[in-house]
Amino acid sequence: MELEKYNTEMLLTNWVIYYKDYYWKKWYLREPEWDRIYVTTLFTFYFDITVKTINDLKPLLRQNGMFMVGGVLATLQPKEIEEATGIKPHIGLLNKPGELDGGTNDMIVDTLPLDYTILEEIEYKYEMSNAYFAYMTRGCIRHCKFCAVKTLEPVFEDYIPLKERIEQVRNVCGEQRDLLLMDNNVIASNRFDDIIQEIVDCGFYRGATYTEPDFLTIAVENLKRGINPRGYIRKAQGLLYNFYLSIKDKEVSYDVYSILDDYHLLKLENATKDNIIEAYDKIYPYYQKTLQLKRPRKRKVDFNQGLDGRLFNDHIAYQFSRIAISPLRIAFDDISYEKIYTNAIRMCAKYEMKDFANYILYNFNDKPIDLYKRLKINVELCEELGISINSFPMKYHPLYGGHSHDRNYIGKHWNMKYIRSVQAILNATKGSIGRGKTFFYKAFGNDETEFNELLNLPDVMIVYRFFFEWLDTKEHPYSRKMWRQHLESLNDSERKVFESIIYDDTFTTASSKMDYGEKINQLLKFYVPLRDQIQNENGFLFKLKQEFDSLPQSTYLKK
Repeated sequence: MELEKYNTEMLLTNWVIYYKDYYWKKWYLREPEWDRIYVTTLFTFYFDITVKTINDLKPLLRQNGMFMVGGVLATLQPKEIEEATGIKPHIGLLNKPGELDGGTNDMIVDTLPLDYTILEEIEYKYEMSNAYFAYMTRGCIRHCKFCAVKTLEPVFEDYIPLKERIEQVRNVCGEQRDLLLMDNNVIASNRFDDIIQEIVDCGFYRGATYTEPDFLTIAVENLKRGINPRGYIRKAQGLLYNFYLSIKDKEVSYDVYSILDDYHLLKLENATKDNIIEAYDKIYPYYQKTLQLKRPRKRKVDFNQGLDGRLFNDHIAYQFSRIAISPLRIAFDDISYEKIYTNAIRMCAKYEMKDFANYILYNFNDKPIDLYKRLKINVELCEELGISINSFPMKYHPLYGGHSHDRNYIGKHWNMKYIRSVQAILNATKGSIGRGKTFFYKAFGNDETEFNELLNLPDVMIVYRFFFEWLDTKEHPYSRKMWRQHLESLNDSERKVFESIIYDDTFTTASSKMDYGEKINQLLKFYVPLRDQIQNENGFLFKLKQEFDSLPQSTYLKK
């Protein structure tokens, strides 16, 4: 027995030492094991990390192997990628035969069904994991300067059938609840009516419901068929263990626990394909009863890109009302589209669509006040029409040029301080702005004057808005009221100097210590890291913040 234990320890020790050296001493570079490496690239501002990833992976490729780079960044900036990595990237879609495999077969990657089973391999659960993902059109008829679609998908395809792809997914993964369509401009299709009808025929009509299928049986059947064992071992073990945790009957709980224990299924790391299949037959009579308790839920269709308000008419609105669309996303990229946008919303509301969302581009050619106006329009439409609109402000990043590789681009009417202020506001709203005038006016100001003031407010006073307003009641020297008094004490020339300081991209705490005159220097003290004074127990605002946090909200929230 002792000898067996000793041999086991030696065996494990030798393997640990081997793999330590294998990774730390990079023995894996001696004999590269990969015949093919594929890298997809995302946004241009991920350029540096993308290039590093490609260059780090190159030594892992066997001699005469295939290294392929494609995706968004590679299509938009192929020359830059090739210069930085030495690899000539694939440009555009994989929509021709043999493009992914060096021309050795006729497979068209872009038309293949997605492999939903890989979502079962990871612990993280995507919000839209229970959905069909698809395109029903490709490309766009527009050529907006801020958009990459004209380069990524240059040819507009009117119609890509959906039903067969849904059937393929259903046969492997079971019925999915929602439908997520990533079309760029579906309304531009001459076959828009056919698209809506197919969505209806696939079971996503208005009012459609979904009852969750027997995912445990699906997982076990896929294990028997040899489909992604790693993913479905995780899926099945998780379902079995969570079922055990949900059992309230002590006798049944004991029986199920005993089966899981016998087959080593209480922990994922001990689970095997064969044990799951054998345990399933014994547990399923208990598990089957829970399937009867599942309740139908409403289905949703989401065209995930902003729809083109310029193409809306009464017929288009009616067609959308036939499907379970939620939310309906309509782009509001520029204040000049106000009438077009509001008309589209009104047409949809006429057909009793209530749930809307939109993307609001800023930091492009717009002015900061244009952002405020568009958000206010949405809030007012909500109140007028009895609908809900969630607005998602999206900061513009250039596709090409100097700042395309970082997130530091500043539009011609913007500056870094304005950008930080908007981001601080959105931090408080979790990135979206919903219905409700009271909330909107509190976050963005009651009018344009207050919004402009917010843009200049120190970031920490935006993030901790209520705390600094509460300091007003204490006549504290670092209250928001005192900040305003210092600001209003500046004359026009002093105001220009002050704004040039805080608007400067290089403004830092060190900059605030320079001598700009007593009044400006006094005001700049509000722009040093007050957050440290709040969060650090030695900070002069720490105890006051603790006192504030202990108060009931009703004592400081303004109605």
